[in-house]
Amino acid sequence: MPATGNAIVGQSGGPTTVINSSLAGVVDAASRSRKIGRIFGMRFGIQGVLEDFLLDLGKEKEETLKALRSTPSSALGSSRLKLADEHFAPILDQLKKYDIRFFFMVGGNDTMDTIHRIVEYAAEHGWEMTGVGVPKTVDNDLFGVDHTPGYPSAARYVALSVLQAGLLARDMQRVDQFVVFQTVGRSAGWLPAAAACARSKSLTAPHVILLPERPFMRDRFLAAVKEAQEEHGFVSIVCGEGITNPDGSPVSASSTTDNFQNVEFGAMGGASAAMILHRIISDEFGWRGEFQVTESLQMCAADRAVRLDIKEAYACGRQAVKLAVKGHGGVMVTIERGRGKQYKAEFGTIPLGEVANKERPMPDEYIADGGMDVTPEFLKYVRPLVGELPEYANLKIKRARV
Repeated sequence: MPATGNAIVGQSGGPTTVINSSLAGVVDAASRSRKIGRIFGMRFGIQGVLEDFLLDLGKEKEETLKALRSTPSSALGSSRLKLADEHFAPILDQLKKYDIRFFFMVGGNDTMDTIHRIVEYAAEHGWEMTGVGVPKTVDNDLFGVDHTPGYPSAARYVALSVLQAGLLARDMQRVDQFVVFQTVGRSAGWLPAAAACARSKSLTAPHVILLPERPFMRDRFLAAVKEAQEEHGFVSIVCGEGITNPDGSPVSASSTTDNFQNVEFGAMGGASAAMILHRIISDEFGWRGEFQVTESLQMCAADRAVRLDIKEAYACGRQAVKLAVKGHGGVMVTIERGRGKQYKAEFGTIPLGEVANKERPMPDEYIADGGMDVTPEFLKYVRPLVGELPEYANLKIKRARV
């Protein structure tokens, strides 16, 4: 049986619309457990432990914790600190000081690596502590899951943005002939792929979807752009921020990296794939157009949150505590898709060591031949997560006669 004591929870990496719902789930379940005394929160991730800056979450009002479920961003504050050897001893000293026996973090693959290493170090030095990871990433690239909390809401943000930008591009085609929308997601194409949900009987956009899982082929891309413009009068293009050339170099031309050696995209990288694509199209065809790079907005848009996403994130937080108090540590909570025609989430686990520093790209069966679109199989996967999108009115475009 695990030792009784206090619990600590932190948030790490980029924010999501629902990461605070997971935090609320952890706090709620921990406060109800007889094995857990106090529940502390790390201020700015693991840096809060190193700096002795912890919050007493047990003192928060019930209405605050309830409101936390629908609050975007990372309420505790986040961090991207990469642990070095010299960090472990002072971290363990702080964990002992606060009698931490249950260690939770909400984050992605780098965060799971952090939990794994800290818990292993504690065990090697005689400190019994149970660590469980709560999944989070809008990129949807965590290994061993159907999807991650945060992805459904971010995917909906992308789909709605491309839907509305597509209407604008269609109606402004006499002014601007194309629009390029860039998503976050690094080297995974799950978010740009979700833009395909924007298509309907009345809107053909997006016409081209560029995924990081396939190399950017300039000539094929330009041919697809020209074909779409000739057929529809305008072109809607969606790209993942991490698309690469055939030689593996970023289309964004960025060479900047963060502390985990991940390539920086968008403003932090000093360039963007969308900007480069805009230039390529303008140079080739002489068209006017625009590029849209919303960056972190798609990671914390509470006004576009998916209710299912909020509920699943909260459930993941609660599940992590249930596992920990039963002594089932060294794992990350997973969301799995139940069998049957109707979507249903089920919860499982995967060892932290199998998740840490790994990525899950889109599988080939979700990517259309030619590499610039998705398949019906992907739409079947993603639509239950994104939810219904609005249908907008369309006039009958037919020249009047006298």
